[in-house]
Amino acid sequence: MPLPNITLAGGGPVGALLAHLLALRGFAVDVFEKRPDPRTAGYEAGRSINLALAERGLHALRTAGLSERVLSLAVMMRGRMVHAGSASPVLQRYGVDDREVIWSVSRGELNKLMLDAAEAAGVRFHFGQMVERVDFDARRLYLRDAAGVQREHRFELMLGADGAGSAVRAAMHHVDPLGERVEALGHAYKELEIPPRPGSGQARFAIEPHALHIWPRGGYMCIALPNPEGSFTVTLFLPGVGPYPSFATLPDAEHAADFFDTQFPDLLPLMPRFAEDFQAHPAPSLYTLYLDRWHLDGRAVLLGDAAHAMVPFHGQGMNCGLEDAVELAALLAGDPADPAGVFTEFQRRRKPNADAIAAMALENYVEMRDSVADPRYLAKRALGLRLAEAVPSHFMARYRMVTFTRLPYAFAYQRGKAQDALLDELLATTGGDPQAVALDEAVALFRNRLEPLPDLPHG
Repeated sequence: MPLPNITLAGGGPVGALLAHLLALRGFAVDVFEKRPDPRTAGYEAGRSINLALAERGLHALRTAGLSERVLSLAVMMRGRMVHAGSASPVLQRYGVDDREVIWSVSRGELNKLMLDAAEAAGVRFHFGQMVERVDFDARRLYLRDAAGVQREHRFELMLGADGAGSAVRAAMHHVDPLGERVEALGHAYKELEIPPRPGSGQARFAIEPHALHIWPRGGYMCIALPNPEGSFTVTLFLPGVGPYPSFATLPDAEHAADFFDTQFPDLLPLMPRFAEDFQAHPAPSLYTLYLDRWHLDGRAVLLGDAAHAMVPFHGQGMNCGLEDAVELAALLAGDPADPAGVFTEFQRRRKPNADAIAAMALENYVEMRDSVADPRYLAKRALGLRLAEAVPSHFMARYRMVTFTRLPYAFAYQRGKAQDALLDELLATTGGDPQAVALDEAVALFRNRLEPLPDLPHG
């Protein structure tokens, strides 16, 4: 039986990887992307923060033979460099050593590399093609370009990787409601830039290059991620409306500069184009998307942000979407004659994990903006570091499970809650002093209360 032709909406990293993996398995794949080809038109700046590539995403790229090429475009980040007020910055490592790091990569450069690779594998890309509507009964896709020219495309299977504002999702929902709900965070973000310095090597970077920098300020924060040429992408996260400080109370660059001068005085001098960047870049709102269903029987399925858009505070949105692509490609290749069964199984496997990482991403915002400088958080972190060394079979920090292993997100979420409760129990006996906790008693508690961690490979 011949393989079904694949029609895929969305040529971002998730769509490009899925198309590539399916082409490698012999599927004919057409990808329709509403934006122009970024390899010729340039990438649309200011629409997304840098991407943090972790083990899940790296594993997905390895399956397509792309990991080494992508890492050549990335900058290693060992941990969070916390800029807490007037104190000197402090590095909080993500993992135990340099085997456990994450990578800052430009979304635009990553996307262009993945488009080249997918095209070389035989994928046909159609840029500047906006999905207007989908007739799922007739299996017809109706598109329109920037000049208003319409075209029609017949499909067998429709895959929607067209982002948080997915037109495919809207078309599916019109046929059969998907149980869609959107939970707004009430916060928005604005991209700024620390430019590279003159010179070469590490001298190009105005601040430590191998870290994700955080300026936590309670209900808001700034972060900065390094780029290979020496610049940093800076992102301000702030309430969208409400009392000062919010984006509504910073109507122009002059007000914003006064705010930065007060709250981020060490950061403002590093951004000579602050006024231009603040005025030019939008401030998109942040929200979480939940769906009860991701597919329309055997005709269409959603993945990535189209199925489960999340806030960016765990750096896992892309990693989760790339995991989706690997899972869906393998399932389709394993049973191409039963797309309805494949899509059902894909949702069964991935939806609990997407829900779990969405919840953890929301929790991580509070941790990043509030807790990284909080004594209670630091005490639990210190005790966790002792346990990770003393009893690695039973304790691994939740962040490490999420970022450096391929344990299911849902497992990491529940295990993290159980571990956190035990850390609280231990610290309660010493008045919150992690060094006063008897290590042998702590080890015995974890061994008695928790099952051993699964023995899965991790980066």
